[in-house]
Amino acid sequence: MTKQIPAIFIGHGNPMNALLDNAYTRGWAAIGREVPRPTAVLSVSAHWYIPGTSVTAMGAPRTIHDFGGFPQELYRINYPAPGDPALADRVRSLLAPISVSPDRSWGLDHGTWTVLRHVFPRADIPVVQLSIDGRQPAGYHYEVGKRLAPLRDEGVLILGSGNLVHNLHAYSWGRHGAEPFEWAVRFERKARELLFAGDDGPLVAYETLGDDAALAIPTPDHYLPLIYVIALRRDGDPIRFPVEGIDGGSVSMLAIWMG
Repeated sequence: MTKQIPAIFIGHGNPMNALLDNAYTRGWAAIGREVPRPTAVLSVSAHWYIPGTSVTAMGAPRTIHDFGGFPQELYRINYPAPGDPALADRVRSLLAPISVSPDRSWGLDHGTWTVLRHVFPRADIPVVQLSIDGRQPAGYHYEVGKRLAPLRDEGVLILGSGNLVHNLHAYSWGRHGAEPFEWAVRFERKARELLFAGDDGPLVAYETLGDDAALAIPTPDHYLPLIYVIALRRDGDPIRFPVEGIDGGSVSMLAIWMG
């Protein structure tokens, strides 16, 4: 039997991380060296947040440059990982009776490829993306994550890509060394405590965590990929944080390794 693969959440932050050599990208590269080589990656990215559930089902997903105002060098990057239509079919089977549409037009958005470019730089591992249904509450996504759990025993790395704290209105653009806001530090600390305790309930019902949560999660898109990952934890799974830091004062770059 294939060795069970951990489930990992990565705070992806600024798209420029695709090009940069910094503490975050070096941490992502270290994850790639340490994780058992997966048969494929199933990515749940903050940037495929749509009114429905879809899974990429093409053999050769395109690299999507879904951002604006960055240097041309960033738009020239191609991450030519193959797709995996068989994995897409497996995901649809696991999630039934939820209707999951096979998608052949999306590809790999920057929540996926800017991270994987460092984790698996050879782009030789198949990658499939699963959309986030923006119409549904966090509890729905937690249950969807649980249904994906058998994939861990099948060699699939399930990657959540977002940010635990993601408030761009408060972000110090051009000052990446800005001191973290106190509310961002407090919310990340509270989330770590809950993760260590295995107490998923408050993390799923994050709206109940007070003003710090409201500032940390002004919109759910970057937070929900974490919900998929915590749903995959099994009894006895260790948890650790291979990448840490708060960028621009208000974007947590925390990576969470489960398993």
